[in-house]
Amino acid sequence: MEYRVKIKSIGLIHYNILGLVVEKPQGYEFEPGQATELSIDREKWRDEKNPFTFTNLPTDRDLEFTIKVYPPHNGVTERLSTLESGDHLIIRDAFGAIQYKGKGTFLAGGAGVTPFISILKSLEYQDRLEGNVLIFANKEERDIFLKDEFQTLLGSRFINILSQEKTEGHHFGLIDKEFLKSEIMDFSQYFYVCGPPPMVNDVISALEALGAEGDNIVIESV
Repeated sequence: MEYRVKIKSIGLIHYNILGLVVEKPQGYEFEPGQATELSIDREKWRDEKNPFTFTNLPTDRDLEFTIKVYPPHNGVTERLSTLESGDHLIIRDAFGAIQYKGKGTFLAGGAGVTPFISILKSLEYQDRLEGNVLIFANKEERDIFLKDEFQTLLGSRFINILSQEKTEGHHFGLIDKEFLKSEIMDFSQYFYVCGPPPMVNDVISALEALGAEGDNIVIESV
């Protein structure tokens, strides 16, 4: 089903991250971690659909999205950054593979952290956040977005790793077998993995090699 929604606020919240808030259709529901296909309600753009994850609580009055902008791409994401409050979008019913099953470690690559935002907020709201860990992989320190929010939510259980820059307070390298072995003691827990397909595949292989059960690995690619 399609819903026409008005933009309530839109703007950069990081150098390459767009914060978008739209009105919530009456009766609209989603689960933390789910996404919707979004289109711009303008001629020639209504059939151009891109999936974006909800990054607010399902109980909130509005719908919120946290979107990584890729300026070289002449698509929906780039076009969104030209819109203003009062413009309209089209959203569809919610979908998504990432759902919280139990305490575990969230492993995110870049924009792959977005499905985890609503999940972590929901766990905090329910007072169930204790024991969950977020490992966030980026290229450089400046690519880490919502850093203060994650730090507030998780404290020392928010771990950053950078692949192209060595900086104090951050791990350097990739989320590979050696890194996972050094950071995780229990591989019987749940693992939530989201990021670019090559990263997701590599992380799954490393987790399984370290003893993680396939049923305990929840995945989604971006």
